[in-house]
Amino acid sequence: MPNLATFQFLLLWTLFPCFAFIARAAQRGPFGMRISCGARHNVQTEPTTTLWYKDFGYTGGIPTNASTTSYIAPPLKTLRYFPLSEGPSNCYNIYNVPKGHYSIRIFFGLVAQARATDEPLFDISIQGTQIYSLKSGWTTQDDQAFTQAQVFLMDGSVSICFHGTGHGDPAILSIEILQIDDKAYYFGPQWSRGIILRTVKRLSCGFGQSKYGVDYGADPWGGDRFWQHIKTFGDDSDRRRSVETRIKKASRPPNFYPETLYRSALVSTSSQPDLTYTLDVDPNRNYSVWLHFAEIDNSVTAEGQRVFDIMINGDVAFKDVDIVKLSGDRYTALVLNTTVTVNGRTLTIALSPKNGSFAIINAIEILEIIMTESKTLSDEVMALQKLKKALGLPPRFGWNGDPCIPQQHPWTGADCRLDKSSSKWVIDGLGLDNQGVKGFLPNDISRLHNLQILNLSGNSIQGPIPSSLGTITSLQVLDLSYNFFNGSIPESLGQLTSLQRLNLNGNFLSGRVPTTLGGRLLHGASFNFTDNAGLCGIPGLPTCGPHLSAGAKVGIGLGASFTLLLLITGSVCWWKRRQNILRVQQITARAAPYAKARTQFSRDIQMTRHNSNNYGNSQTAAENGPILLSR
Repeated sequence: MPNLATFQFLLLWTLFPCFAFIARAAQRGPFGMRISCGARHNVQTEPTTTLWYKDFGYTGGIPTNASTTSYIAPPLKTLRYFPLSEGPSNCYNIYNVPKGHYSIRIFFGLVAQARATDEPLFDISIQGTQIYSLKSGWTTQDDQAFTQAQVFLMDGSVSICFHGTGHGDPAILSIEILQIDDKAYYFGPQWSRGIILRTVKRLSCGFGQSKYGVDYGADPWGGDRFWQHIKTFGDDSDRRRSVETRIKKASRPPNFYPETLYRSALVSTSSQPDLTYTLDVDPNRNYSVWLHFAEIDNSVTAEGQRVFDIMINGDVAFKDVDIVKLSGDRYTALVLNTTVTVNGRTLTIALSPKNGSFAIINAIEILEIIMTESKTLSDEVMALQKLKKALGLPPRFGWNGDPCIPQQHPWTGADCRLDKSSSKWVIDGLGLDNQGVKGFLPNDISRLHNLQILNLSGNSIQGPIPSSLGTITSLQVLDLSYNFFNGSIPESLGQLTSLQRLNLNGNFLSGRVPTTLGGRLLHGASFNFTDNAGLCGIPGLPTCGPHLSAGAKVGIGLGASFTLLLLITGSVCWWKRRQNILRVQQITARAAPYAKARTQFSRDIQMTRHNSNNYGNSQTAAENGPILLSR
């Protein structure tokens, strides 16, 4: 019988792979990807030796050298900018991103040698939802050199787009995609995957310096947040406190706040008992406010010694806040969260003490709540991408990202509407008239099932009109005039019962106009088929010959070809025979004088012989010619 020690050894040996797997899983950190825009090689920055991946294959634009705009920006030397010639919208499309919740941070930049007055102003969207618009003066305010948002990425990719507003070329220094806890910043029933939280302000109060999470020694699952240091809310309105004591209940999921954040605080004074912070914000938005506390003042040793109300824009958000009571002890982290709607342009947080005590606060976070946009129906996005390729649309069109969102920046020429049944955007109008585009019209255009207006007039599009257009039953206006379309008009266009205007004039079309279209003219429709030399069959156009089927046309073509071949063969034979006759006549003509002389000589000899017989019949052998002998 094996002893107990042997049994324990065997058990541990059996379970060792499981323990090893658990250990590896515990060590596996969150997904992180940092891109140094414009860089040709991977870069590591000091003092944290942070790895930045080279900028390759994600987008268009132009890489160039960068100039520093803020000391908090990563120390990178390049950026990528997008001139107007690259189109009004340009995107970074990054794939192979694991599903999850992410903090995405984007630093802006200035092209080297540029002046601060040349600062570009542009809009930024993530996954089709606009999250931020740069404001004038951002180059002089450190915490405005970047924008940051928390987004759910569930399809294995992320699209980050920059939209020009006519105020300079968008220029991007870096992009960071850092995975955070799936429940990070859960703020209540409204929280969902359809929510984006954009960081408006993140403050650490009291002593210290502005730092990133990595500098605080924070857990990587916190997303390496940047905490801007603020030493006072106003002169003589507060005083600073700090301790080195360990803070309990910090760095816990899902938000993983760094412990150091709670070792410094601002405390109100007797001259100004209310502790007030005011921030300029965009109006008519919803904001998630996170307030951080830890009782680190030695003068407070028990519950009830510090009690205050918290008001936001004059309304009581939290009443009778007692940090020691709510957190359970001194030197213990406490986080309070609420959601507010701001109608004006300021958000004011006021801590009003009760019973003669003072107010205290360690940190503040203000996040804008943004509802994600509904995307465009995927089938219609594919149709426009096929059309972009078939027409060879140049970059200036900016057909990047989602065609309909953000709503402030739809694709050039695309008109969109929200389909209530699918809760998706669809294309109901497409106007690319007089844009100098070339190429051909692909059959995939029929995927635009909701199209009502299609105007491609005044371009250089060639090839046949695709019969698949006849399946877009919602089409009301079809204008393909003044292009290079050839071939016949598809019979399928007659199935477009909603069609009110059809312009095919100024092309190279031929054949009979479908009778179904001709009949529509009697019902008030406006059709134009002029300037197509080969069209026939309706009033205003030449009369067509007998209608022939396609097989008959093929037969006639083959018969005509055979007849032509026979005519050519007969002509060649006749020509050769004629040449032979002429050749014989020429030879005869040349021999005629000799033949005449020979004939006259023969006559003379016969006359001589005749006369000799008449005069004695005396002849010699020489005169009579040789004697023929035979045996």
